[in-house]
Amino acid sequence: MREVYLDHASTTPPHPAALEATTRLAREAYADPSRLYGRARSARIELDRARASTAEAIGGRPEEIVFTSGGTESCNLAIIGGARAGLAARKPAKIIVSAVEHTAVGEAARMLDGFEVVEVPVDDAGTISLDALRDAVAGGAALVSVQHANQEVGTIQPVAEAARIAKDAGALVHTDACMTVGHLPVRASELGVDLLSASAHKSYGPKGAGFLWVRRGVRVRPTLPGDDRERNRRAGMENLPGIAGMAAALEARAAEIVDEVPRLRALADHLREELPRRVTELVVHGHPSERLPGLVAFSVLYVEGEALLLHLDARGIAVHSGSSCTSSTQEPSHVLAAMGALTHGSIRVSLGRETTLEEVDYFLDELPPIVEKVRAMGEQQAGSR
Repeated sequence: MREVYLDHASTTPPHPAALEATTRLAREAYADPSRLYGRARSARIELDRARASTAEAIGGRPEEIVFTSGGTESCNLAIIGGARAGLAARKPAKIIVSAVEHTAVGEAARMLDGFEVVEVPVDDAGTISLDALRDAVAGGAALVSVQHANQEVGTIQPVAEAARIAKDAGALVHTDACMTVGHLPVRASELGVDLLSASAHKSYGPKGAGFLWVRRGVRVRPTLPGDDRERNRRAGMENLPGIAGMAAALEARAAEIVDEVPRLRALADHLREELPRRVTELVVHGHPSERLPGLVAFSVLYVEGEALLLHLDARGIAVHSGSSCTSSTQEPSHVLAAMGALTHGSIRVSLGRETTLEEVDYFLDELPPIVEKVRAMGEQQAGSR
């Protein structure tokens, strides 16, 4: 049976350049880069090289990069580390987030004592309301966090505009760019933010690595105490093989996305056009134009998303469902709920650098009979009650 991987928004297969760098550094640079002997100095050179390359990928400076274990830690470090560095002194002690943020942002904010957390609503395309953001920051705020692109429906947020609104109110600004770094041209300074989070495995790097960009002059305190690495911003020995793999992937991706973005956008447009034609009572989610090039999310009425997922898996097709019972939380998608969209029967298809038109058409051919089968089974079960 053929295998078609259409879940790149969850994690991506490692880029050949990342594999080469990761394995080479695991073999050659195992010494502690903070030590003074020769092998350690060699490891430090590799770490500095990866830091410079990572910074270049987002138009930053090497000293602004804090290496982490991934996107979740990067977001936690931005929110919690920022608060511990003195955000509580900013009045009011209020953190503002969009209603569709990843839980690594929302839950991190809610676990902070002494802070009020305010959610800003989104429209039915998943775009944050800038008017509601203005109202939310009118009395001042400590931190505003608006993701660069949504992980479930792909909507790209107006981060630069949101940052200007937040800065006018005296707030620091964070953006979760895990879905865009390595997939779109990203320049932190152009977004106008103070903190930017990214993850290696979302952009063809290895799992277990990520980074937080901290604009010069902004302070964060480590969420993991223990030592003084990463300029006293993150304790624990750096995962040098993973970091090198991430840097190699980002460097390779900078050249690839020039051609890949229009190719993936064409494949996604093909999906968005064909899905409603082939499946009745199907709703496509997300912004029609301001969206990630290779992500298509939709809901199918009268079916459960997990049922579709399992039947597609039986045909060798890997996708993601935002419905309940498909993740450890056992909760329906908070993103779709915030958009006022159908949370059951939801599927996310996310394409990657190796996805072909043939694979997309295979998915389009297999989905309609599966939907019919699942709907028929549901009708039979309802009739037997």
